[in-house]
Amino acid sequence: MRVLRYTILVIALLLWAGGLSSTVLHGLYKAGIVVDDYRFGDLYRLSALPQFKEDKPVCASSNRSSDTASTHLYIIGDSFSEPQRLTQSDFQVSHFQRVAWDFQQRIQLDPAKRNVLLMESVERHMRDHFFRPIHEFVVQTDTSKTPAPKLPLRQQLSNEFHRSDMEERLESALFSRDWAFWFKELKASLTLNWFNRESASVSLSEDHKNLFLRSDIDTTKTKISSFTHIPDKEITVLVDSINAVAERYKRLGFDAVYLSMIPNKASILEANRGDYNHLIERVQQHPNLRVPTINTYEAFKASPQSPYLKSDTHWTCEARQQWLDLVRRKARI
Repeated sequence: MRVLRYTILVIALLLWAGGLSSTVLHGLYKAGIVVDDYRFGDLYRLSALPQFKEDKPVCASSNRSSDTASTHLYIIGDSFSEPQRLTQSDFQVSHFQRVAWDFQQRIQLDPAKRNVLLMESVERHMRDHFFRPIHEFVVQTDTSKTPAPKLPLRQQLSNEFHRSDMEERLESALFSRDWAFWFKELKASLTLNWFNRESASVSLSEDHKNLFLRSDIDTTKTKISSFTHIPDKEITVLVDSINAVAERYKRLGFDAVYLSMIPNKASILEANRGDYNHLIERVQQHPNLRVPTINTYEAFKASPQSPYLKSDTHWTCEARQQWLDLVRRKARI
């Protein structure tokens, strides 16, 4: 009996630690103690609506990377360029490095190679990303001789153990199994069928065939929504910021800098839902823009099939390949 009590206590402590720390939670995933609750898509996870439940596909690798390739590729990116979606094998490069927005990595550029920087941002975060200083890649002449700055212990603990999203982490740790999804689906279906209400985090399309993040269509989310008004002056400031970032990285040694803006799902599948602000088009067509762009918006808009997964905010394998083809043609990688 004592062994059982201690076993339960240890499991409870592990799950609690997983709720506090992303590192601990990742370890629990690897150990099989916690199941990935994004396995059926992020929109299904938020909504629990069974009609939007489907396994996330595993897209085939391009197998293009080569140790002898003349290009090194660096990406500052959102979730569309995360390792589970893009890797070095998808590009004809001999070195690949990615950093997420709001994080930093030290890099050393090889002057004998063509160094390319790709700034990838989903539409909803464009204004946040470029209305602040961008120092995600810290270019140094020799990273081996310059040790990475060590954060104070208090900041290390603050970064590792944070309470802001503890509730979400605990939910992932405790209720990620199929049995929990069954109960969530039952509740979500009853709420939708009886009260015509979905989760506060998502929004159904008008024909109920597509699911969106509510923040993408909610005009009170002033910097996120596809349908909030953006004055021309703000677009100009945004373009100036993009130009300044590209010029600074070129001075630091990059040979080319490209910008890729990934449309919000609602911007493609239900742009007539409100007064669409056309953020991507206005940036790409701005006369002051001096940074070459990967025109994903026009490609996705012209696609005969939805470029987005039914249960997720991210692209299908076909749309991913379409984006890769655009990047390869534009950036020659």
